[in-house]
Amino acid sequence: MSDRFPFAIPVFMSLILLISGCTSSSNGPPTPADKIQASVQADWIQYQRSNGLPGGGLIVYIETPAGNYVASCGMPVGVDQNSHFRIASNTKTFTASAIMLLYQQGLLDIDHTIVTTMPGKLIPYVPDTPDYNIPNKANITIKQLLSHTAGVFDVTNDAVPASCPAPYAGQSYTDYVLETEPNHQFSPTELVGVDALCHASYFVPGADYKYSNQGYSILATIIERVSGLTYDQYVHQNLVTLNGLTSTFIPMLGTDQTIPAPFTPGYVWFEGLFLDRTISNMSLNIAEGNIISTPVDLARWIKRLLKAQAGLNAATVSAMETLTPQSVAKGSKYGLGLSYMDGLGYGHTGAHEGYLSLMAYDAAADVTTIAYFNVWDYANLLTAQANLLMQAAKNARAAVGY
Repeated sequence: MSDRFPFAIPVFMSLILLISGCTSSSNGPPTPADKIQASVQADWIQYQRSNGLPGGGLIVYIETPAGNYVASCGMPVGVDQNSHFRIASNTKTFTASAIMLLYQQGLLDIDHTIVTTMPGKLIPYVPDTPDYNIPNKANITIKQLLSHTAGVFDVTNDAVPASCPAPYAGQSYTDYVLETEPNHQFSPTELVGVDALCHASYFVPGADYKYSNQGYSILATIIERVSGLTYDQYVHQNLVTLNGLTSTFIPMLGTDQTIPAPFTPGYVWFEGLFLDRTISNMSLNIAEGNIISTPVDLARWIKRLLKAQAGLNAATVSAMETLTPQSVAKGSKYGLGLSYMDGLGYGHTGAHEGYLSLMAYDAAADVTTIAYFNVWDYANLLTAQANLLMQAAKNARAAVGY
């Protein structure tokens, strides 16, 4: 784990955070608002006590035909459904939608390989340069990048192979760079260049499923080359603005490390230290995890997307929802930038230091669910805490009758 911003929070301060937002004020028969608050409170307090977590919190925001509900426990005073946070890999729904919009418009073909010449242009989808000379390049399709079946090595999540002819061999490339350059300006080309230099890949395209942030970094390059706009310009103009997402931001610069107010701070609980991770260089996560938003904006986005009201037609959305057999075999239920979560619907999850989140829309019930923690319990992040995120969202939904 990187200690790029090792600011330890005293335990007594984290206990103050724990207490806030964990009580209900109703004295009469329990209302749906009381029930969802009790559900979120019970889930989070039990988890904290069971795992010795000194701080952090959980918030759940649900939109239903009967009304909208928000409940939290452990969050700082003032954090609510309009507070900004880092949505991490929920960003991939925007990137996938951008690709699929270009596909819908006939400006690209998702079944093309990334070395194919783009429709109406004389250049391929990705540059014909050494940085993009990754393993199996000629056989990787855009669709495989969308579905994590391309086998592209993930520089931001995995240590590069020890055999790589570079000083960071056997290490995390991004941690290696950030250790001495916390404001370093990363780019998709730089990151994919590590794959090329190290000849790193997971498998031949189409053979399996393995989640890869790096594949979505390549999609950013494709969006820019097809549209003629930067990634943030294209997504903002065609998805964010047109869908009325007034509290959604796309940081691209290595120096743009803060979150707009009002915001939820993010923490990591690691080996006895409670670390503030709110400030973060998001340039290494372009197109795969760099967006900042709010529960209200995310609820609007995922519902409009899945109802074919976000700019993509029903046929295009259906293609995104179609789960790949490779992902189903791994238990992931992933399509093209969308995953299916039992009991919640289609959407995505996200994990960036300090934040663990999900968003989902259930078309049958017309229910939208947004949930996130503002702390990583590092030892249990991908096991008990990830499981609780799903279960707490389902429990909160059940508490309001859905």
